[in-house]
Amino acid sequence: MLELKHLPISSFSENIAYIHRECPIYKLDNIKSMTRIEIHGGQTPVYAFLQIVDSSKIIRPDELGLNTEAFRQMGLAEGSKVSLTLTPPAPSMSSVRRKISGNILSDKEYAEIVSDIESRRYSNMDIASFLVAIGSFTTPNELLALTEALRGDRIIDWGSEEIVADHCCLGEIPGNKVDLILTAIVAAYGLPIPKTVSCVSNGLSSFADTMKIFAGTDLDVRSLKKQVLEKRGAIVELDSLEIAAADKLISTVEQQNGLSTLERAVTSILATKAAAGISHLLIDIPVGPRAKVKNTQEAMRLRKLIEYIGDMMELNVDVVITDGSEPIGNGIGAVLEARDIMKVLTNKEDAPEDLKEKALFLAGRILEFDPKLRGGQGYVVAKELLRSGKAFDAMEQIIKSQGKTKEQAQLGHLTRDIVADVDGEVKKIDNMFISRLSVLCGSGQYPGAGIDLVKKTGDKVTAGDILYRIYSCNSNDFAFAGTVLENGKNGFDIS
Repeated sequence: MLELKHLPISSFSENIAYIHRECPIYKLDNIKSMTRIEIHGGQTPVYAFLQIVDSSKIIRPDELGLNTEAFRQMGLAEGSKVSLTLTPPAPSMSSVRRKISGNILSDKEYAEIVSDIESRRYSNMDIASFLVAIGSFTTPNELLALTEALRGDRIIDWGSEEIVADHCCLGEIPGNKVDLILTAIVAAYGLPIPKTVSCVSNGLSSFADTMKIFAGTDLDVRSLKKQVLEKRGAIVELDSLEIAAADKLISTVEQQNGLSTLERAVTSILATKAAAGISHLLIDIPVGPRAKVKNTQEAMRLRKLIEYIGDMMELNVDVVITDGSEPIGNGIGAVLEARDIMKVLTNKEDAPEDLKEKALFLAGRILEFDPKLRGGQGYVVAKELLRSGKAFDAMEQIIKSQGKTKEQAQLGHLTRDIVADVDGEVKKIDNMFISRLSVLCGSGQYPGAGIDLVKKTGDKVTAGDILYRIYSCNSNDFAFAGTVLENGKNGFDIS
């Protein structure tokens, strides 16, 4: 037996175990690479990948060290006695190899793969292999089987609520934080909306980052249910809810390796929303030449796939296709997006009109899940809830209930104005360029970093007019952002 020791090392959802080379119990001379092990001593075995340590200052020969992820899963105190055995690769890896060879997998095989991922029997490299396998060819029935497996058995029960609504965007657009506004509108109407958000993003600030400007987002299931039943709305991080665990692990690997596909995004959305107990779901697919979904034909294909899986899982799904040709709102970055959201909710004259209108349109579609509203009435009701201040009051109640943020994040102190070099009209804005520039500024890492758009498509400009201002909180980020602007490109097409 070895003594358990916690090594405060985070390995991006990977379970790692450390053992001294001179361990008297386990002979390690012949181990040449990281090896799977099974650790015993807790309520259930924990799977991890073994690394060998030569320094007794890190691990003594009679100790087994676990990184933070594995130590938490083990659930034992430091000093507890544990044992380990070598374990072969996860049995379901044979199915992954079959998929790589072009075979169609059964429902049972997808359930076994997801089960092994959830139990941490897959390394991040194994998960990446699975993503590559399903990325080239997967049938609709396979995607349904994967979605049902990812949903799992832990489903939040909302009791007698007939409608539990939510919204999700398939293919993020810079600045598109309509979720927070529509949550306030729907809650003000009275439909329960447990808005689940993720910290995983494409490098830009996530919905969770923006909400944290106002309040905490780490509710557990019990707190979430209490708040939604009382306030009718909540905005909570998926990571704080013990649901769809395998999907979270897969999403982490996707973010690290850029292996996400639109089909996998569909399975992730539907699985996590179903696990959250959502009965009525609105999915927005923005379409544009520089968006994730490039054309209407591709959007319609995804819409049919979503509707098929939703129907088979008994989810009431409404899919809308919207304009994704340029950023939504003026601010890109948590602080700037929070500013825009509050301008809309408080009916300021300078509130971004495109953000406001999109929020009203989507909120109206959600309100029309209520059979008491006729088609087209949802927008009118949503507009009145916003105009009257009831939506703002609902957001204030949500913020208060979730714990208002005490220290307000400030905009970055390093700024640069990007100006027009010719007279003319803004014909289009390159989403990808603006996204990349925002990431280089530090958006996603620092709440105060980002881009503030002064001009939008259709605006008249003269040479010297400010197009947008970049904000950075770190000098290195500020310098990196400057490098993409040195070649004369700024993301704006003016003519």
